[in-house]
Amino acid sequence: MEGKVLFGKYELLKLLGEGNFGKVYKAKNITTDEIVAIKMINKDEVKKHGMFEQVKKEISVMRLVKHPNIVELKEVMATKTKIYLVMEYVGGGDLYTKIFMQGKLDENIARKFFQQVITAVDFCHSRGVCHRDLKLENIMLDSNGENVKICDFGLATYLGEKDESNSDALLGTACGAFAYMAPEILRGEKYDGKLSDIWSCGVILYAILAGYPPFQDESRTKMLRKIRICKYEFSLGFPEEVKDLLKKILVKNPKERIMISEIMSSPWFRTGLSGSYEGDSSLFCSSPESSFNAFDFMLCMASGLDLSGLFENKKRKLGSLFVTKYSTKEVLKKVEKMAEVLNYEARKEKESRVVLKGGEMGRRGRLVVSVEVFMVLPEVKVVEFLKRAGDPVEYLKLMEEQVRPAMKDVAWKWQGDWSHGRNNGGSDVFPRWNWCRFVKQQL
Repeated sequence: MEGKVLFGKYELLKLLGEGNFGKVYKAKNITTDEIVAIKMINKDEVKKHGMFEQVKKEISVMRLVKHPNIVELKEVMATKTKIYLVMEYVGGGDLYTKIFMQGKLDENIARKFFQQVITAVDFCHSRGVCHRDLKLENIMLDSNGENVKICDFGLATYLGEKDESNSDALLGTACGAFAYMAPEILRGEKYDGKLSDIWSCGVILYAILAGYPPFQDESRTKMLRKIRICKYEFSLGFPEEVKDLLKKILVKNPKERIMISEIMSSPWFRTGLSGSYEGDSSLFCSSPESSFNAFDFMLCMASGLDLSGLFENKKRKLGSLFVTKYSTKEVLKKVEKMAEVLNYEARKEKESRVVLKGGEMGRRGRLVVSVEVFMVLPEVKVVEFLKRAGDPVEYLKLMEEQVRPAMKDVAWKWQGDWSHGRNNGGSDVFPRWNWCRFVKQQL
């Protein structure tokens, strides 16, 4: 496969690894020279083993958690036989290999890595996502070995808006590696996914400072018993402040376990941080509720797995989209020109996405709209407008009175927003099934 070009966009460079359902390749975007990792999933194998729902969940979860310390899912593509996940390439190996090769980390380096892991996990939890498989092997290092990125969301779950005090929000499926698994999971109890993630973070912190996990034993039975009763010891020279922190994280009763906010406010954790940690609150951060991926069209066209609705959430934001034959650059140039006329601030997040922020305060603050272009095929693209903030009525008015007229030269066909039953009676609005069929016919 080396040297092959996928979808006229990515050149495969070398095989990185192979799993049960496919292979992972290092690849290069032939337009931008960006290095990426492409995970190829065999549809037949996924269907054969009944793992389709897990694949769908992994992709949808990764769309929710875009963070500097989480491996980014850039786009999803598909053919009749394969699904392709284009991901950020992280070239420094995993933290397990680093610890295995060189032993425990310097305290300052360990603290920096732990700070990054905790802020990334906190971001996931704020989006209702529990990783459930946090371990050294799933923490990657960048090419310089200076920053970490969490990967492998195959066992992750999404809690949505459920209240954690409600038993319905508790989980029942035992997930993860035994050495990192919380006692309540081993006891077969219903568990809080966030609190079990916190336990795993504690095991990771211990391991990077000691060079080995806290509950190690040659006998798996004895190791599991140590975890269930929370029996561990600190090696000589273990930092005292970390001991105090771990005694609050590695707690047998999850209800008595420290929360992430308390970890972040601890003196040891805060060392070296400037100011207070407030998370990623920028209006211009990647939208956690972006509910549509244009490759949905291509996937619904391809025979085999139906991935329609792959990125839709129960509580999706208001959005509209159209198909275009124009280039991404031409479309976004049109969008930026429209923003200038409307006195909107336009900020380019990446090559294919611009975020527009209204200049005037509305009923619910300033209107913020993201505009993203997805490639279905080289000659066909989908442009999505998504309301990130502001009043829904003001958004709909903007779309009807300003956006549609401004985009008329580049818009081939509008779909509108099917999930909200919006139909202005015009011929340019399609039900979802007809929309997919229409695009298929045009191709």
